[in-house]
Amino acid sequence: MRRLAFGLGALVLGLTLAGCGTGSSTSSSSGQSGQAQPVTLHVGADTTFPPFETEKNGQVTGFDIDLIKAIAQKENMQVDLKTMDFQGLIPALQTGDIDVAVAGITITDDRKKSVNFSDPYYHSGLSILVKKDNTTINGPDDLTGKTVAVKLGTTADLMFSKKPGVNVKRFTNISDAYSELQNGGADAVVFDNPVNLNYIRTGHDNVKIVGPLLTGEDYGIAVRKNAPDLLQKINDGLKQVMADGTYDKLYQQYFGDEPNGKIKH
Repeated sequence: MRRLAFGLGALVLGLTLAGCGTGSSTSSSSGQSGQAQPVTLHVGADTTFPPFETEKNGQVTGFDIDLIKAIAQKENMQVDLKTMDFQGLIPALQTGDIDVAVAGITITDDRKKSVNFSDPYYHSGLSILVKKDNTTINGPDDLTGKTVAVKLGTTADLMFSKKPGVNVKRFTNISDAYSELQNGGADAVVFDNPVNLNYIRTGHDNVKIVGPLLTGEDYGIAVRKNAPDLLQKINDGLKQVMADGTYDKLYQQYFGDEPNGKIKH
C-alpha cells in the first residue's frame, strides 16, 4: 500500500498491569507476587476495514482488535496499537516497527515470503457489490468493459491487475471505493465479502452483492519473520480463546449468525 504511516497514534489498549517490557521478544522481570509482568506486543492495524477494524471518536475497535487483545491477555502481553495504511503493514513488520499485524489479512503464498502467519481465524472471499438497480452485472464475467473499484494492495487489486478488459480504480480507503460506486464513477466494488455485507447492513440498502464469491480466503495474524517464538505464542493464545468461548462470543458480537466466516474449532 502507500507510504508507511507509523505515527498515526500508538494507542495502548489496556490490559491493566504497568511496568511492561519494551518489546514482545523481551522477557520481563517478575513482580513481588512472583508473576512476570506483561511484555509489549506492538500491533499494526488498518482502521478502514469494518467490522474488523474501525476508528470512531479516537477509539479503535473491531473483531480483529478484540481478538488480538484477548490473545495477548492469554499470553501475558500488553497491546500497543499503531494505526497505518494496509499497504504499510508488511513493510512495518519487515523493519521491526511492529511485531504483528491485524487487518483481515489474507494468507497467501506471496505474503508468506515476507511474513509468517498464525493459524486462520476467519474464512472469507471476494464478492461483487453493485447498485441495487444494476441488471447488467450478475457475476464476474459481466465485469469485462466495466469500471471496478478496489482497495489498493488487496487481493482484489492483485486479481484485477491481471484481468484484461476491466477498468480498475484503486483507493487507499475502501469507503472511497464505496463512494465511487454511489456517485456513479464505478460500476462495481470488489472487496472482502464480510466488509461488503457490513456496508449493506449499516444503512446502505441501495446496493447488493451479486454472483458467487470470486475466491475462498483465510485471514491470519501476520507475524514478523524472525520471531518463531512469538508466532507460537500467537497460535497458542488463539487456540485458548477458541477453546474457552471467547472467539465465539466475539464472532457473535460482530457477525451475528452469519456462518460462512467462522473457523471451526
